[in-house]
Amino acid sequence: MNVEKVLLASPRGFCAGVEMAIKALAWMVRTFEPPVYCYHEIVHNRLVVERFRSLGVEFIDDIAEVPAGRPVMLSAHGSAPEVVEDARQSGGYVVDAVCPLVTKVHHEVRIRAGKGYQIVYIGHEGHEEAVGTMAVAPNSIHLVEDIEAVDELPSLESPVAVLAQTTLSHRDWADVLEGVKERFPDVWTPGKSDLCFATTNRQGALSVIAARCDAVVVIGSANSSNTRALQQLAAQSGCPRVFRINAACELPDDLVGHVGVTAGASAPEELVTEVIDRLSPRQGVDEISITTEDEYFPPPRELRSLLSSVDLAATVTLGGSMSGRPQLVDREIAASDVLAALSR
Repeated sequence: MNVEKVLLASPRGFCAGVEMAIKALAWMVRTFEPPVYCYHEIVHNRLVVERFRSLGVEFIDDIAEVPAGRPVMLSAHGSAPEVVEDARQSGGYVVDAVCPLVTKVHHEVRIRAGKGYQIVYIGHEGHEEAVGTMAVAPNSIHLVEDIEAVDELPSLESPVAVLAQTTLSHRDWADVLEGVKERFPDVWTPGKSDLCFATTNRQGALSVIAARCDAVVVIGSANSSNTRALQQLAAQSGCPRVFRINAACELPDDLVGHVGVTAGASAPEELVTEVIDRLSPRQGVDEISITTEDEYFPPPRELRSLLSSVDLAATVTLGGSMSGRPQLVDREIAASDVLAALSR
């Protein structure tokens, strides 16, 4: 390998929703005896899932697999309403770690369907987020993945609304949205794009560096929609070689020149560090930043109540001062640090 320089995209890696979900599951692992159950993968990243699995987390695809009374977390991608209800009926401690941006789309589906709209939902067939969103109003929603699917839609009676999976590529969304508008000129669209700000930011940062690179490395798992979108964007930007990898060991040995590096929204920073170490650029790393992200999503409501109770019980048990005890500031704790600590 003869890499001259690494161009490192920023922002990259964990988004606010992933930060929230990983820290929430880490708290559950530390609070409850194993096994702790998680409905679907907490996020779409192989290292994250394997690390939690090694600590006794069981990832399941059917909520009926959770034994009565056992704690369960619902993944960041959002769950169907009946799944949430079944989980709560099981009698165990339930934490819904759905990303607030996905919750916004669920809310819009519910509102539009309640007003009699037929909803065109742009998303990927079988993706957990799409499955959960469509289940909110299954009789009023129609999934499309591309312009061809828009042409195949039945003649929908007005009113028609369009919503989207949050992790889509900006280009995918824009092209299909135009197709929907041509087919249904009076279509309702949300005042603010459904696309996740973190997804948009990561694509924007990559677009700045991709054309300047001899190769681009996108770190993230194959089942991560936003990671695949980054991979496609790099190729569309004219970069001659694009690689999506799970870990540094998957890097090809013949990379040369300038190599761009980015990471999907569910890929931890430790993987970025390992990749750069393996690339070992002779002229070092240039980090190219297009914006600073300061968004923060607090722990799920159910977990906030649990943490408050644990903090109170520990203070009383240890004889500490109720008025002077230090407060846990979740915002100041990075999920990457939490994840790294779980492996120790």
